[in-house]
Amino acid sequence: MARPPRSPALSAPADASDAPADAASRHPDAIADLIVDAILAGRLSPGQRLGEQSLADLFGVSRTLVREALGRLSARGMVEVNARRGWYVVQPSRDEARDAFTARLAIETGLVRTLAAPLDAPALARLERHVADERAAIARGDPGERSYLLGEFHVCLAECSGHALLAEILKDLTARTTLIATLYQSTHDASRSCDEHAEIVAALRAGDHARAEACVRAHIGEVADHLQDGAGRDPLDTLRSALLPAPRAAAARPRRRLFSSLLPASTEAAAAPAPAPRRPTEES
Repeated sequence: MARPPRSPALSAPADASDAPADAASRHPDAIADLIVDAILAGRLSPGQRLGEQSLADLFGVSRTLVREALGRLSARGMVEVNARRGWYVVQPSRDEARDAFTARLAIETGLVRTLAAPLDAPALARLERHVADERAAIARGDPGERSYLLGEFHVCLAECSGHALLAEILKDLTARTTLIATLYQSTHDASRSCDEHAEIVAALRAGDHARAEACVRAHIGEVADHLQDGAGRDPLDTLRSALLPAPRAAAARPRRRLFSSLLPASTEAAAAPAPAPRRPTEES
């Protein structure tokens, strides 16, 4: 399936004037693909709501077509629907994160391992151009384009290897791992990812498929390993750190009484009740 041109429309306000003018981009498949592209570029985050009417206004289509596009994305595991919340981008769990990287590892290493012959010159030139585009986006400090290109490299590799179906599968898997990296705070450096892509292409140009497979395995493993162990974090941690003072800080700073500081000291003392006289006890 031919991909429509990427559009920044999903990051813009839902205004009919921003809707893509091309009729092809208003097809449910094209709308679905633009949403996946926005996920790859980091413009849509895990759990983000996708309002049917907002998307209909944005693309200049009916809600029926939007619903059809979202239904296709749901079948691809990219969005979910909830009776109360409506449609929203998936939030992969810890187990789903592990499964997504395992699936990518199996597909991408197998793809390189089963290459019957060295890639032809146009395919190699396309991969090298893609890596050059990654470097340019990193140098410009363009996080959206950088994120998109780093993820799209793996789709490009499948296409250059002559596997159109695997390219479609990898696009969805790569988008899911982009969401995973967002959720679990991947610290894998973009420049390092780009360098690893360059190593894969260099091995393919040399016709060394075994080395290319090893590079793919190491690259995907590195990205997975750099997901911080925040997946099992207590969801109350953010609120706790914002609302509850650290014990040491609380002990060091006395709690300020409300209102009483507004009164003169003499008035406060006068307003305070006198201590009750102490009764004698048997012990005294």
